[in-house]
Amino acid sequence: MLISGVKSAISFELNRNPRIASRPANFRKYIPEPYDGVVIISADFELAWAWRYAKGLGEPLADSISYARKARANIPQILAYCEQYAIPITWATVGHLFLDHCQKDQQGHAHPEIDRLEHFENKWWRFSRGDWFDCDPCSSFEENDAWYAPDLIQKIKASAVNHEIGCHTFSHIDCSEQICPPQTLRSELQACSAAAEQEGISLKSFVFPGHTMGNFKTIRQMGYDSVRTNYINVLGYPSLDEDGLWRHEATMEINFNPAWPMWYNLYRYRSLLKKTVKNNVVCHLWFHPSLEPKGMEVMESVLASLAGYRNKLWMTTMGNYTHWLNTGERTDG
Repeated sequence: MLISGVKSAISFELNRNPRIASRPANFRKYIPEPYDGVVIISADFELAWAWRYAKGLGEPLADSISYARKARANIPQILAYCEQYAIPITWATVGHLFLDHCQKDQQGHAHPEIDRLEHFENKWWRFSRGDWFDCDPCSSFEENDAWYAPDLIQKIKASAVNHEIGCHTFSHIDCSEQICPPQTLRSELQACSAAAEQEGISLKSFVFPGHTMGNFKTIRQMGYDSVRTNYINVLGYPSLDEDGLWRHEATMEINFNPAWPMWYNLYRYRSLLKKTVKNNVVCHLWFHPSLEPKGMEVMESVLASLAGYRNKLWMTTMGNYTHWLNTGERTDG
């Protein structure tokens, strides 16, 4: 870990990770006046849905529920930090979390309207037996709050900060073409829209679960106008694909890295913001809400540091930034 930590630190200092894109002559196409840069923060809001087929966990289901408990404890505090420092977040939400209950059909199937993935294995997950929804308790929020989160969604909506609620698929699936047929993703996104609309929410921004990117055309056809990509960590600019979908490149995960002391962890994010201002670029930070205590310390420090750049950096959501890219109009004041 020490060697990898040193290599990563060197890459950071040499602007290799994240890589800094060259500033184009028309950079104002991406950075609105009077700002020197843009910062977006997105959360992979998934509770227990993310890790139930994860490799490298001794008890994936039990560990998934443990991660959900941590996220449930952290999210109210993260929202409080956001209000304290006036920083919005795009909460990329697993669609099942909108529900307060669900139940099996007469044949014993959970969510039969959703097409299933076939068994598969990727870099992160191994789904080798049973049904994709076997872990769904098919009960209620009151009984199994690791799988439902209408209470947390209400807290996000009620915040004094204008957060965005985006999409992270309905059940945290692999979205790559080699694993996910278009009709499967389409059925997942239809279920997401139906659940979100019950809360008066229109989903426009999309984040791929587990960095499993693909089916961009289907995502655009389902009404989304932006996605977060994770090809490589970049301080740069979004790109518009041939279907009219904006691709926002990820820059860095917010978390505590045990390979370094706390001071260096915090230094990296402060340095990242300086680089954002200096190079007139977009910085897209992301995180999992199931942070450990030191990760929460890093989170608060990042938000506090951002507040000190209020006149230099536009801190906005994926949705608001995409709207500005498309229309030139800002909707967040």
